[in-house]
Amino acid sequence: MLDNPRVNIKIKLSALWTSVVFCYLYGDYFELYVPEKVDSLITGVNVLDSPSKLLIASIILAIPSLMVALSILLNPRVNRFLNVFFGILFTLMMLLIGANSLTPWYSFYAFLAFLESLITILIVWLAWKWPREAVD
Repeated sequence: MLDNPRVNIKIKLSALWTSVVFCYLYGDYFELYVPEKVDSLITGVNVLDSPSKLLIASIILAIPSLMVALSILLNPRVNRFLNVFFGILFTLMMLLIGANSLTPWYSFYAFLAFLESLITILIVWLAWKWPREAVD
């Protein structure tokens, strides 16, 4: 038999946030292959067409990246709250994005949004079920 040690909840949450970040990165990278996407980036005719929109997008995408580390570093009460809160927030965001990406060239984006939603739902569920200390 192979040993299957119990994985700490903090490590599970950190690993799941890491997976979500990779999905975001892959989605944004693969989007560069959509016809005319690069042209719109060069001409400045795109969704992120201003410094303030770029800053807002950077702040939003920094949250999952920070949650990778915060899931390990924070105390359980704050950790649980942030994982539930941001897990729900990012699930809702990805479901909206996925629903608006149902075109042939964006089917990869819809798939990744669905996968990201499943991962963030799992984050919420694990954080909500955070193990309690045994009281003697």
